Amino acid sequence: MKLQLILVVALVGSAIADDDAEKVWTEDEVEALMATATSDVNATVPELIAQNGYTAEIHYVTTEDGYILQMHRIPATPTSPASDDKPVVFLMHGTVCSSADFVIMGPGKGFAYILADAGYDVWLGNARGNKYSRNHTTLTNFTGPDFWYFDWHEIGYYDQPAMIDYALEVTGQEKVIFIGHSQGTTTFYVMASLRPEYNDKIKVMFSLAPVAYMTNLKSPVLQFAAKFESYLTDLFELIGEYEFFPNGDFVTEIGSTYCDDDALTQYLCSNALFLLVGFDKANLNITMLPTIFGHTPAGASTRQIVHYAQEVRSGKFGYYDQDMISNLYKYGSIEAPNYNLSAITAPVHVIYGANDYMSAVEDVEKHYTELGNPIEMYRVPDENWNHVDYLWGITAKELVYDHVISTIEANYSD
Repeated sequence: MKLQLILVVALVGSAIADDDAEKVWTEDEVEALMATATSDVNATVPELIAQNGYTAEIHYVTTEDGYILQMHRIPATPTSPASDDKPVVFLMHGTVCSSADFVIMGPGKGFAYILADAGYDVWLGNARGNKYSRNHTTLTNFTGPDFWYFDWHEIGYYDQPAMIDYALEVTGQEKVIFIGHSQGTTTFYVMASLRPEYNDKIKVMFSLAPVAYMTNLKSPVLQFAAKFESYLTDLFELIGEYEFFPNGDFVTEIGSTYCDDDALTQYLCSNALFLLVGFDKANLNITMLPTIFGHTPAGASTRQIVHYAQEVRSGKFGYYDQDMISNLYKYGSIEAPNYNLSAITAPVHVIYGANDYMSAVEDVEKHYTELGNPIEMYRVPDENWNHVDYLWGITAKELVYDHVISTIEANYSD
C-alpha cells in the first residue's frame, strides 16, 4: 500500500507542475494527500452504489462445479424513461478486476450508473477467485491449489452461464445485452463457442478491448511471462504460486526492463494492473487513483495469466496447453484444441483502441473476421486510447458509452 501511496503523490506532483515533477515528497506530505481520499477507497461495490443514491442488490450464484459467485445489481432508476421495456444488461470485468470497474468513477461517469439512468436493469458479474467470489460449496481453503486450479476457460464455461441464467430467471427476461471488457470478452467467446445454446440468450454482445489472439500485444507482464511460459513452476513461484499478485521483486524486474525513464511510467509500473495493460496519461484522472487502487487488483489465478501467456507464444486462441500426456488425457489429442469463433452466432460489436497494450489492432482484426456474426468494428476516435480507458478514461462516456447505448437504442431496443 505504501508504494501505491507514493505513486499517487508522484502523479499529483507531475500533474500540478511540470517544473516541480522531481519534487521529493516527505512522509507528512504523503499522509496529508491520502487524508483527502474518500471512503470510496475501502467501500464495497454495494456500498458504493448505495452511497451514490442507487438501489444496490447482492445476489449469489452457484456454478456447476461448486464455486459461489457474488453478483451485484442496479435496477433501472425509477425516473428513467420506459424502464419496464428495457432489457437486462450484463457487465463482465477483466483480469484481476471486479464489478467495481463499472461503478468507482461515480454517477455520470461509471458505465453501470449511466446504463441504469438510461433505464436498463444492470447486472454486474464477478468471476471466481476475485474478492467477491471467493467461496465454494465443498472447498474451504481459499488459498490452496485446489481452489485456484482454474483459468479463464472455466470462467467462460461455468461462471458466465450460471450468472446469465440467474439474471434471466430473476427478471423474467429471455435475453441479456452482454458487455464485456478485456477478459470479459475472452470468457464470452469461450462460452458462446462451447455452449452454443447461450447464443440464443444474448441479444447483442459488445466487446470492449477484445482479447482472443494476442500475438501483437505490448503488455510487459505477458511479454515477460510468454518468454518463460515453458518454465511454469518457476513462473508460478515468481508471480505468487496460486493467486496472481506480483511480489515486489517481480514487479521491479519487469518495470526496469519494460518501462521507460519517465517518472510517471515508472511509478505506474509498480502496480500489477498497469503492468498488465499500460496507461494513457492524458486520459487518466489522477485524483481517482486511491479509489482505483483500493479496488484493483481484486484477485485472479496464476493460471489465468499463464493461459494468456500461452496465447502470446502460440499465436492461437486455444484451450490451456498442458504437457502432451495431460493434453491427450484431457482433450483427446497431444495439442490443446482451439476455440471455434465461427460457432458464435450472437451479434458481436467490437470496440477497440489504437494504443491498447492487451488488444492490438492486428489481433482484433484477425478475430473479428472469424466471428460467426460480426456486426461492427468501432475504433475509438483517440489514437492514445488504451486498455483501461474503457473503465476510467476521462472521455469514456463520450467516446465509448454513448456509442454503445445509441447502438442499442437504434438496433436492439425491441
